[in-house]
Amino acid sequence: MNLKILILDDEKRVTEELSEYLVRKNFDAFTANRVEKAWEILHDNQIDVMILDLRLKNTSGLEILKKVKKDYPDLEVIMITGHGDMDTVIESMRLGAIDFLTKPFKHTDIKIAIERTGKFINMQQKLNRVQKRNSLISRELENNIERNLVGKSAAIKKVLKLSLEAAEYDVNVLLTGESGTGKEIIARIIHFASKRKDHNFFPVNCSAIPENLLESEFFGYKKGSFTGANRNKKGFFELTDGGTLFLDEIADMPPALQAKLLRVIEEKKIKRIGEEKEFPVDVRIVAATNHDIENMIKKKQFRLDLYHRLNTFEINIPPLRERTEDIEPLLKYFVNNFSQKSDLEKPKIDKNLINHLRKYDFPGNVRELKNLTERAMIICKNGILNEKCFPLITPSSNRKNPEKEDFDLQKNEKNLIKTALQKTEYNQTKAAKLLGISRHALIRRIDKYNIDK
Repeated sequence: MNLKILILDDEKRVTEELSEYLVRKNFDAFTANRVEKAWEILHDNQIDVMILDLRLKNTSGLEILKKVKKDYPDLEVIMITGHGDMDTVIESMRLGAIDFLTKPFKHTDIKIAIERTGKFINMQQKLNRVQKRNSLISRELENNIERNLVGKSAAIKKVLKLSLEAAEYDVNVLLTGESGTGKEIIARIIHFASKRKDHNFFPVNCSAIPENLLESEFFGYKKGSFTGANRNKKGFFELTDGGTLFLDEIADMPPALQAKLLRVIEEKKIKRIGEEKEFPVDVRIVAATNHDIENMIKKKQFRLDLYHRLNTFEINIPPLRERTEDIEPLLKYFVNNFSQKSDLEKPKIDKNLINHLRKYDFPGNVRELKNLTERAMIICKNGILNEKCFPLITPSSNRKNPEKEDFDLQKNEKNLIKTALQKTEYNQTKAAKLLGISRHALIRRIDKYNIDK
């Protein structure tokens, strides 16, 4: 890190000696014997550290310090003086100085102070990068994501961590999980936290496009290439060039288009319908499915080679029933959001409601909780949300009978996997064979249930 240092001292001898020494130590040094000159240098250069004399002609170094920290808050200031006292030191630190040296000092003292400051600057920059990368409430994400990922469970935190890791590496991602778990929100997080964020995020529901239109929608067409093609049309890949193409319900894509998608991923080129010329596209694919895609591969319903191309990085989003601690923050979030959007008075939440909701399976996951919450706010007008406001969640649909725990499929599957791993001394290949599933399927379940590997 080649720090740029500005020395402001009205003694020319001091600035020249310090500058000469710092240049020999591979720093970029600027000098000023007048305050006006210092402001010019600060305006024209990205200065990292300022060495500032406390006593200057016609002004106080403390006044300069105050203005510097106001106009250049990221600039670190080392104060120097021949008339230092403890009160002055304390006042300098209070105003934002990072260090204080008393004249006369050795050149090595100033070098150590600068290096110490440089380490602080470097650490601060790393911290800022991490915070920027991990912040889901930044203006950009707030503007481009429907809403940030809400939840406090270990499972959802793991999903967020994996999403940010996937964003850092420009690879294709496969999102798995039941309907309503928020796969598109995760896809948007990956896009807007990546280097592709300034380009398009293009969501496509593969099951919503008629099969006879799929190819023209994905690849576009040339005017006159077929009846009704009265203009040139760009396809999804061309529209997303440089950005992220989100393919929801990827398992519903017909085999013929799967083969063409595989070719695009491998060659990074497309050809419009009616044209012979291919042209390059740079698109990252984030695909999503709620199907057991490995089972579909066994049944020859999905291409194995395409699956391997799509799941360079796989993220499984667990259902809401497996992370019930997220129900409360999600409920509060939906209440706040719907109150603002519909100009309704924000209701209070009955303390028993959360426990009531946690007993429900939520087959529709987060999407179902959102819809039920909005319905409850419309039908309940007394300013309180309680169990009566959620009539669709009936006692019969709640998991109240403890005897049923013995028939809990999720619980038994988790215990069975643990037993198989223990019996095979945590050899995943042998454990998968013992369970009658593939190793990939076993790894997914280990991650899903947060089983210690």
